[in-house]
Formats: sequence, C-alpha cells, structure tokens
Amino acid sequence: MFRYIAPFALFAVLTYVPEITGLSQALVYPVKTILVGILLYCIWDTFKKEIRPFLDWHAILSGIAVFLLWIGMEGLYPLLGTPQGFNPYELTGTNVGAFALILFRIAGAVLVVPVMEEIFWRSFGLRVLIDTDFRKITLGKFNLFSFVAVSVAFGLIHHHWLPGIIAGMIYAGVLYRTGNLFSPILSHAVTNLLLALYVLWSQEWLYW
Repeated sequence: MFRYIAPFALFAVLTYVPEITGLSQALVYPVKTILVGILLYCIWDTFKKEIRPFLDWHAILSGIAVFLLWIGMEGLYPLLGTPQGFNPYELTGTNVGAFALILFRIAGAVLVVPVMEEIFWRSFGLRVLIDTDFRKITLGKFNLFSFVAVSVAFGLIHHHWLPGIIAGMIYAGVLYRTGNLFSPILSHAVTNLLLALYVLWSQEWLYW
C-alpha cells in the first residue's frame, strides 16, 4: 500500500514547502519533480504489470476532451479557492531561467504527475474503496461508490473542481475500458500537455 501512496504524498507535501518556508517555486518545483520522478523509478517494479504501454487512441481523444472541458467551462462555475498561478517569468526574472522552469513544469505535468496521480487515484483509490486488500481486486473493476467517491475527491483537489470531477470520471472510464493503467496515464498526460501549450500560448498562468 505504501508504494501506491508515497509518490502522491511526497508531491503533495513538497507542494506546500514554498508556502511554509518562503522558498521560491522556481527552486521547489524542479526539486519536487526530480524527487518524485526518482521515487517512481525506484519502486517501478510494483506497478509495471499494471502499466502496459500501447497506442490507445480512445485515451488520447479522452485527454483532448478533458482539456476542452477544462478551458471551455471557465466562468461557468465558482473556483475552489484562489489559484496562485505559476508564471515562470515572474518567478525567475530572466528568459533563460523562465525557459528552464517551463521545461521542468512541462516535464512534471506530462511525465510525473499523470503517473503518480493515476497510481494513487485510479489504481489504489478505485480499488481500496472496494476492498482494503485492494490488490486482490482486478484493476479496472467497476464499483459505483468508488467511481463517484474517487472522481469527486480528484476534482476537489483542484481549484477548477467541476471539470476536475468530470476529468476523474473520464479517466476512470478509460481505465474501465482497458483494465490497463497506461490508458488513464496517457489520457491525463495528453490533457496536461495541451493545458501547458495553452498556458504558454495564452499566458493565462492561473491554469498552472
């Protein structure tokens, strides 16, 4: 159980380090990305049978749909809290520093966050709410209570909670379809990549 929770917990704890210590996100975010990435690498044997890479067009299209909902629903519901945003130009003060921070932000959003979040929410969360001995539950087994509870909880950790809840439902649906955790990871990664490209194009840093 610890290995399913640890990467998510480490990422969550390090997210609050700037607020608690006053350290800049320009320093903390790259460190957070690297440390969680290393942890995932070290415990990868636990998950590799659940994550079987393949070209899943349904997952890709689902990721695009979540992105469109995330952007398209803006202004239609109240945000949960006040997003601080992540403006690399303000955080670093130089173009070179901003470029490096953007690369770390994209790497974290596309390569680290989808993996650690899908392990926690869709592999651990969806199953542990069916049975505390969750590994005996087939990955992708549908249960209405766990589907709703995990999707709502996933949404509520985001300022953009309403599309977050819908995203949680879509990512779960992608997993139910294949029984392969790679599918929601891919879908989540596509969403985050498109959001990153949109933020860089629009400079609406509150989405970050």
